[in-house]
Amino acid sequence: MAGQDRHLTLRFLAEPADVNFGGKVHGGAVMKWIDLAAYACAAGWSGKYCITAYAGGIRFVKPIHVGNIVEVSAKVIYTGNSSMHIGIDVRAGDPKVSERQLTTHCIVIMVAVDDAGNPTPVPEWVPQSEEDKALRDSAIRLMEMRKKIGTEMAAHVAP
Repeated sequence: MAGQDRHLTLRFLAEPADVNFGGKVHGGAVMKWIDLAAYACAAGWSGKYCITAYAGGIRFVKPIHVGNIVEVSAKVIYTGNSSMHIGIDVRAGDPKVSERQLTTHCIVIMVAVDDAGNPTPVPEWVPQSEEDKALRDSAIRLMEMRKKIGTEMAAHVAP
């Protein structure tokens, strides 16, 4: 049911097909996993098909090794009218132990769309805990920063 579950975690093993020339998991593979988790989280929250509008602030903190268990956690941290800001943490580690280390973090903005591809309203998420309020406030500050960056980037786009 829409508006009920704002958090999910995908878990799987990093496979040899995910490796880059340096022997670690390719950043592009990690970005694909992030997008999949963001979609699943947003679709679950909204009850609608969702598209990626923005992925930013991606920080690759530590490498992921082939054979690691990977956990991609996605959580709604802010909702607009049709958009959802999803906080993503990627953690990985040896599957024989329970400890996972943060490898990647970012924010993804997903937009719910109707059958015609037009934005459609999503249930509002209201933070309850102080931690959730801080996440929401951070998402709002990031929105304001993105607007400024968008204005600066416009100078780099051909008319």
